[in-house]
Amino acid sequence: MALCLIITLVVGLVYFYVVLPPINLQAEEFYTFLTLLCVVFVVCSLLTSGMDLIKGSRSPRDYLKFIKARCLPVGVLFLIIVAVSIVGAVISMPIFRAGAYRDLLTVETGNFTQDITEISFNEIPTLDRSSAEYLSDRQMGTLSDMVSQFEYSFDSSQINYQGRPVRVAPIAYADLFKWFTNRGEGLPAYVMVDMVTQEATVVRLDEGMKYSFSEPLNRNIVRHLRFHYPTYIFGTPQFEINEDGHPYWIAPRVVKTIGLFGGADIQGAVLVDAITGQCTYYELDDIPNWVDNVFTPELIMEQYDYHGTLVNGFINSIFGQRDVTITTDGSNYIALNDDVYMYTGVTSANADQSNLGFLLSNQRTKETKFYSAPGATEAAAENSAEGVVQDLKYTATFPLLLNIANEPTYFIPLKDATSLVKSYAMVNVAQYQIVATGSTVSQCEQNYIQMLTSKGIASEDEVPRTEISGTVSDIRSAVMEGNSYYFIQLEGDPVYYALSAAENPIAVILNVGDKVTIQHTPAVEGQTSSILDGSTITLDGVASPDPIVTPAPQPEETQEPEPSPAA
Repeated sequence: MALCLIITLVVGLVYFYVVLPPINLQAEEFYTFLTLLCVVFVVCSLLTSGMDLIKGSRSPRDYLKFIKARCLPVGVLFLIIVAVSIVGAVISMPIFRAGAYRDLLTVETGNFTQDITEISFNEIPTLDRSSAEYLSDRQMGTLSDMVSQFEYSFDSSQINYQGRPVRVAPIAYADLFKWFTNRGEGLPAYVMVDMVTQEATVVRLDEGMKYSFSEPLNRNIVRHLRFHYPTYIFGTPQFEINEDGHPYWIAPRVVKTIGLFGGADIQGAVLVDAITGQCTYYELDDIPNWVDNVFTPELIMEQYDYHGTLVNGFINSIFGQRDVTITTDGSNYIALNDDVYMYTGVTSANADQSNLGFLLSNQRTKETKFYSAPGATEAAAENSAEGVVQDLKYTATFPLLLNIANEPTYFIPLKDATSLVKSYAMVNVAQYQIVATGSTVSQCEQNYIQMLTSKGIASEDEVPRTEISGTVSDIRSAVMEGNSYYFIQLEGDPVYYALSAAENPIAVILNVGDKVTIQHTPAVEGQTSSILDGSTITLDGVASPDPIVTPAPQPEETQEPEPSPAA
């Protein structure tokens, strides 16, 4: 008996150390653990008791009675385990708890133009995860003192760091031997990729990270969490840094809210200092604001699928499917109000080629809003963008939803065969045949807004304008289609700004040497002309009337008078 218990205990300890099941009745892994212990004990009892039968000290009848007496309690425990797991699974099924599953996620209705403000170019992520990790891995190769001992972990998280969207990931030990020789000092750096500028940086630490996934023994982050919180059910820990650049692991605490195994949700999170291993548990409302990854996109999408399919009950989700909606395949991230929001589309249960709208969900608080924006699915937008550059064979990444000229717009970086972003596309959600591309985000946006303007979707006032001030160095004029135009050049600027005399009467009295302020449509990258049309001008604080900006037509006749004397 003692031998059987010792063997069972040893097997149980080894299994617990390797598999790390939570000691929690709501965890399926716990029932597997108990079942294994029961089986090991019974097998040990059969083997050790069989030795007495072989020696002849027991008859077969005595042997069976002995086995029955020893294994009966374990057998009863095994039956209880099976019964509890089956009953728990049944009472957790959506068919019996449709209302509870539907209410896992509270979804509010949002106003797109108010909630999703137009963000500046230095806030728009231009990389997807695979491209960011490719750049990070390539950056590791430039560090001769690290590349032989460490490698990139390919375990990155997107966060907001000091107001900018970045991806961060720890480095990892190159192999078991490298771990053995470097474990004393830990991992000396992490990699950060600016998702806007596409710049990858290896950030060296004053003290190495002792806790990570690449640690094989007690300092493995999952094992470290399990030993500190043996009853908690954890989601996958995410690597983040605080606003000072200090590394942490964020481990969401999962709870089952429906029946025994159903309704997975997040109750709080454990923050683990990646250097010291200090663990601090926070309830959901108390999690620090710099933390960005608590609710995963997969969990939010799962909860919305319950919300959308069970809106009118379980039977309706199978038959009829009235008002049934589901999320589309895939998700992306957008930075709003110093938080990271998960974005995904919402379509009907028929899985057609159109979206009904989209979700934005705060990954720290789970605040979720639905925005009605009927139009193309993300997959259709990707195909539309790839069609414009099909001669270059660029591949579209999963779209990011932006507000451009108050229009829901898919922003799609386009990658080449080496996973480097070479171009950008903007696709109108409602009319996905409207596609603009550009080699920079600024150029892409300008082309896109001009397309919207030409189709009457956006007004001229929404065309982006740039302001420049300086001293007039040259003035030229031309008559085009019966209208007078003045072309103004500023000191130190090779560009001429086109001004319609009809819309900018102040241009008529300008002289070389006057100090002016000009508002104009920004130049498009790669533009060969040195003339920027559609400009308005201010002289000495006197502004011209509000113009209706129109592109300058090609000149019919041109005259180049002698430059006016300086004012």
